[in-house]
Amino acid sequence: MKVDENSQPQAQSPSPRNLKEEIIRLKKEKGAVILAHYYQKGEIQDLADYIGDSLALAQIAQKLDAKIIVMCGVHFMGETAKILCADKKVLVPDLEAGCSLADSCPADDFAKFIKAHPGHTVISYVNTSAQVKALTDVLVTSSNAEKIVETFPKEEKIIFGPDRNLGTYINSKTGRNMVLWDGACHVHEKFSIEKIIELKKEHPGAKVLVHPECKQPLHILADKVGSTAALLSFAQKSDAQEFIVATESGILHEMQKKCPEKNFIPAPPDEAGCACNECSYMKLNTLEKLYRCLLDEAPEVHVDADIAEKAKRPIERMLSLS
Repeated sequence: MKVDENSQPQAQSPSPRNLKEEIIRLKKEKGAVILAHYYQKGEIQDLADYIGDSLALAQIAQKLDAKIIVMCGVHFMGETAKILCADKKVLVPDLEAGCSLADSCPADDFAKFIKAHPGHTVISYVNTSAQVKALTDVLVTSSNAEKIVETFPKEEKIIFGPDRNLGTYINSKTGRNMVLWDGACHVHEKFSIEKIIELKKEHPGAKVLVHPECKQPLHILADKVGSTAALLSFAQKSDAQEFIVATESGILHEMQKKCPEKNFIPAPPDEAGCACNECSYMKLNTLEKLYRCLLDEAPEVHVDADIAEKAKRPIERMLSLS
């Protein structure tokens, strides 16, 4: 093996068939717990100790007594876990696993937006950086946004960020007129209404399941609008045998596991030949990276102590209201 004089040779990775066994061994050896979002690759979901949406993962992280938490998701999820578990080592398999929605809301710009709307309560979607959370009064997820918004008086002036589509949906459900930050998720923005209508013609009995991060016309078309967890629950309880699913396609893995007799059809994007119903950030996490993450106990998520203290309050407020 040729090694650069300034570097150390890395241990060779196990063969693919042994990767899963090594991940399980390392997890037990190091007292680690693996959390995975529904949008992760199926093979990672199958190895996780817990899988769920953003709300469930935050609730689970808050209660864990493990020494090491491995968050198989995107960076803001790792930050949320670290903020809630400051005394624990929080790892993510790939620090480059970001979020287009979080990126659409830079903290400095959001601070200016808040300043331009004095007297407003700030409600932010959990899909944000720790810095944006620190500017926020209460956080929400797609699971609890409507419930939490409804805890405020009807006359309350509210800023909602960063997802304009989720904000529009909550406004329509609650009769509010929240001021919306103009952000969006690149995956949920790209589903084709026309192609879903065509699919519905081909599968007339299929129920259309839509995440609220999608555009408003899809909300109207849907049989069910909800978070990934809510869409999964609807599919399990429904008598329908077919579903057209307009959210990141990773959820289909758990849907198929829970309902093997049913047919789940990923909603098509508006670009032909484009895998736009997959989040490229979520898919950066792989078995190889998960193995390396456990082996090296890196990369580790760090959050500035002052930011973490400010961001923890709106997270805990969300959890108490959930």
